[in-house]
Amino acid sequence: MPDTERNPQLQAEIVGNSVRVLVSYRTFSHACPFRPTFNALTKTPLANLRMKDKWAAQTAAMIEGVSTAQAARRCGVHYTTAFRWRHRFLASLAGDKPKALSGIVEGDETFILQSFKGKRSGLPRKPRKRGGKAAKRGLSAEQIALIVARDRQGATTDAVLAKLNRVSIAAALGGIVRPANAFCCDGGTAIVAFARRAGIAAHILPVPGKPNPSAPDFHLNNVNAYHGRLKEWLRRFHGVATKNLPNYLGWRRTLEALGPNATSTAMILGAIGLGPYQQMTL
Repeated sequence: MPDTERNPQLQAEIVGNSVRVLVSYRTFSHACPFRPTFNALTKTPLANLRMKDKWAAQTAAMIEGVSTAQAARRCGVHYTTAFRWRHRFLASLAGDKPKALSGIVEGDETFILQSFKGKRSGLPRKPRKRGGKAAKRGLSAEQIALIVARDRQGATTDAVLAKLNRVSIAAALGGIVRPANAFCCDGGTAIVAFARRAGIAAHILPVPGKPNPSAPDFHLNNVNAYHGRLKEWLRRFHGVATKNLPNYLGWRRTLEALGPNATSTAMILGAIGLGPYQQMTL
């Protein structure tokens, strides 16, 4: 194996209206006469992405949650470019989740209407306009299940479930929610089965919004409030393609984690793999 040398420097900087991403790892091999080097964007979703002078406007538009068309006008690019940029910036954030939750954890499912937005042929049903409504009231095959778990410090993990069953929930929460946690849930068959198989003490809330007076700390108010904020925020997009839903979950999760510290610099760092939860583990 060739002898290598690394000099880590992690920083993104806004200079005027442009972005300067400084070197993260400048790596070279002593055995190689050409001494190749790699910058902060190498092997990240932003590698080879051009027009760095417009990245600050793009990330500012993402923080505000404006439409693709509005982001395109702000950046002075075509709307298809703004859409591609959006998902390049979200690719890493989709996987930026806490490694573990602490203390009391609230877990609950919610449902989002399935969407084939952007697909022009081969639809299994008639297309809907601007998000539309489900053909049937209540839960049905048109609804996509999401699982959200959140601790009292605000750390949040979520996932799109392939099926609403124990296996899917275990794939999403396994190792993140642990036996050391006090796990509050609504008593759904799948989530209770996950807790039992994982050896986690589950506090079942038959009426989620009304905790037992003898145990007022056990409730689902925080995770249900997060569901509400998530759905209200998604409404502006008039339907999100189900295939892109993990990116939008990561987008919202990042904004919640950053709070008032949501800046273009923070979003760019997140896009290159240094999101708020990843930085906690450095």
